[in-house]
Amino acid sequence: MTSEPSNVVRVSHPLVDHHLSVVRCETTCPAEFRAAVHRLTMLISVPATDHLPTDRVQIQTPVAMADCRRINADVGLVPVLRAGLGMVDPVLQILPDASVWHLGMYRNEETAQPVGYYDKLPNGSPPDVAMILDPMLATGGSIDLVVRRLQRWGVGDIRVLSIIAAKPGIERIAKDFPDVKIFVAAIDPELNEHAFIVPGLGDAGDRIFDTPNQD
Repeated sequence: MTSEPSNVVRVSHPLVDHHLSVVRCETTCPAEFRAAVHRLTMLISVPATDHLPTDRVQIQTPVAMADCRRINADVGLVPVLRAGLGMVDPVLQILPDASVWHLGMYRNEETAQPVGYYDKLPNGSPPDVAMILDPMLATGGSIDLVVRRLQRWGVGDIRVLSIIAAKPGIERIAKDFPDVKIFVAAIDPELNEHAFIVPGLGDAGDRIFDTPNQD
């Protein structure tokens, strides 16, 4: 792994590179795209779960007692609707006891600004750790809103998992939220005039759910 700003981790690995080539390719079919998103998310999840608190426990094996460790933290997954839904299952495979909380955002195509439309977070009992799941971190607007909402909820440890981020967006989030860790598979250099990541992979939600824009 190589680091960018101190709170950004770009996960560097041959498997990450391989699956990035699949999601970037415009001819990748939806089923293969979803599978590659799943695999990339799992690869990002391993470093993103580093430093979770653990307790020492003793386990009886078939042979003898063994000193082991078990995670001792309430972890909440926060997929940003709708594209973030494609990242939930792989994280649940390694954190099966995590809760899942949804925040809905859509992009105003005229202003390229995020608009919140769904929020069912309760008033109390925030998780110890919240992991924001969003395949694309473009301008950083959606992540900004989600981080601020989780902070108001009372979450102290917030981590962002994205597949591809644009350099301007990730620098914005890293600067505005120095205590938030960001884990990403790739950082692309720029945004185009429509605020899409370049070279990026297109619209992650449309490609995950096979709902191409017909405009």
